[in-house]
Amino acid sequence: MPIAYISHPDCLLHDVGGYHPERPARLYAIQDQLIMSGLEFVLIPHDAPLADRKHLERVHDPDYVAAMFEQAPEHGVLALDDDTLMMPKTLNAALRAAGAVVLGVDLVLANETKSAFCAVRPPGHHAERNRAMGFCYFNNIAVGAAHALDVKGLERVAIVDFDVHHGNGTEHIFQDDPRVLFCSSFQHPFYPFTGHETETEHVVNITLPAGTGGKLFREQIEAHWLPALHHFKPQLVMISAGFDGHLEDEMAQLHLLETDYAWISSRLKEIADQYAEGRIVSCLEGGYALGALGRSVAVHLNALLGNSPG
Repeated sequence: MPIAYISHPDCLLHDVGGYHPERPARLYAIQDQLIMSGLEFVLIPHDAPLADRKHLERVHDPDYVAAMFEQAPEHGVLALDDDTLMMPKTLNAALRAAGAVVLGVDLVLANETKSAFCAVRPPGHHAERNRAMGFCYFNNIAVGAAHALDVKGLERVAIVDFDVHHGNGTEHIFQDDPRVLFCSSFQHPFYPFTGHETETEHVVNITLPAGTGGKLFREQIEAHWLPALHHFKPQLVMISAGFDGHLEDEMAQLHLLETDYAWISSRLKEIADQYAEGRIVSCLEGGYALGALGRSVAVHLNALLGNSPG
């Protein structure tokens, strides 16, 4: 079954300056690679809707949500922290990014598709209940997971985050919710300098030293994530798909390759096929080396289609 490909032109309009690594060129790089690889012909395009406040307030403090709307600038750039900046088009892009994941959940649970990929920006996994940080404003994957649980009635949702940075926001939101199994792998020590101290039954963090390549990455996944996922038996698998652990990405110092992203994506598809009727919603997080990002997304989608040798 083809993959739902959810995006929106508004996600290209959030642009705080060419110097910033989280830039519109990221989505263009993905689109170019999908055209070159022929994958565009097996994707069903969908326009991402705007998330409603009720979607956001399931995972964010209502006062925080209100503040984001109220302080969105009409002109110029507003710095929320050193690297999380808002310009006039940022709020709409962030609402589209969160709305994309809600739509993805709706599509897979209605059996209109087995998998959905949200090609959106800004990313979301650093956004906490009441704090924007790390290029993130609303926690897109958390918004979608809460929709699956609280609106669609699922009882077990797994969120798997292989971005090079710890998904601190997602953990912050769901750390006390046993309905969510959160698995995160990340370079440590590294921004945001969290996650290494977490030990709960439904948070499984893997810390990876600088220089880690595919062999150690796969060994850690097999030792920690896969047993936890089999034990949890998720009804839906959600992926925070960050590709900034790639060898070519200068944002960090991991040495992963496209083959590693194909491998983990295939393992997650096997989990979804076994326990979740094949249902996967994946959402773009990091990935800043444009060529590597495009290629990595392509192998990720191929794996979700079942085409990867994995």
